[in-house]
Amino acid sequence: MIDGPFPRLGVVLVNWNRWSDTIECLETLLRSTIPLRIVVVDNASSDGSSDRIAEWAAGATPAKALSPVFADMSQPGWPKPIVLRRLDAEAAAAATPDTSTITLIDAGGNLGFAGGNNVGLRFLFRASSIRHVWLLNNDTVVEPDAAMALLARMEATHKIGMCGTIVRYYHRPDVVQALNGSRFNLFTGQSRGIGEGQPGSMPFDPAKVARETDFVLGASLGVSRAFFETVGPMTEDYFLYFEEIDWAARNAGRFAIAFAHGAVVYHKEGGSIGSSAVKGRRSDASDYYLLRSRLGFIRRRALWLLPLHWVLALGQIARRLLRLQPKKALVLLRALLGLQMKTISRG
Repeated sequence: MIDGPFPRLGVVLVNWNRWSDTIECLETLLRSTIPLRIVVVDNASSDGSSDRIAEWAAGATPAKALSPVFADMSQPGWPKPIVLRRLDAEAAAAATPDTSTITLIDAGGNLGFAGGNNVGLRFLFRASSIRHVWLLNNDTVVEPDAAMALLARMEATHKIGMCGTIVRYYHRPDVVQALNGSRFNLFTGQSRGIGEGQPGSMPFDPAKVARETDFVLGASLGVSRAFFETVGPMTEDYFLYFEEIDWAARNAGRFAIAFAHGAVVYHKEGGSIGSSAVKGRRSDASDYYLLRSRLGFIRRRALWLLPLHWVLALGQIARRLLRLQPKKALVLLRALLGLQMKTISRG
């Protein structure tokens, strides 16, 4: 364990073939009002992401804002060079955080959302000064005081386990994707973000939001050291989706769920895999992993409901056929039968 003047909050970004998104996110994190220790875990990208991120840190690759609305959050670029440390999977498994601003870890393969985040969590918690880690989707940008607000809320909450933020849509910045997280219906396997779709200016009760949160949205999820050491890392079997729900179920009320309502994050939502809150716009891969992970969760946590979820899945397949979408129906059938699909990762 390392002792010394290190930040209390670490950040993990998992990257898969979206280096430009990751760089934009990093530029906003560097403007945070508190010091951070940042880890980027690259899930075996095929687009040269690790080299592009290293070049950006050296000052050779400029950052670009996808939307002009957020240009002032990442432009002009943070002064370069930025101290960046590169580690392969073997080295990262034994290394401890140093004073590098950013550590870039090659995961050695596509470990999925949970696997990539677990690599970063294990690495950061080897520094004794880091009490909490912020799991942040790489396709986000954050307001300068978001990290401070998250850390303050977590340190002010007794027996804190998980903590979320306000998450708004990057392309619709005045619209809420979720306040803190979601409510989850075990019988349907469906979740809905608290406050989803409401104007960002609409008032809300932070304490009520925290009470109603069944699980914190994985796009912006703070985790305490005590929670990680007691409940354990994310379950990696899901690969995509339901990791946060499973984590909350494993917690079983032992640690508190808090809401950092002063922290605002903007999310591009599903850049890598084609996730979408609009069902008709979801990619085949998103449909496949959503169903596969839902069935996996039910087997683990509510086996008695598995027949119901098989019936629901068959209904999904039938609807795809009625809509003349045989390819989507086949994708869902493969998920239902436990057959494999080409491995990809989530953005």
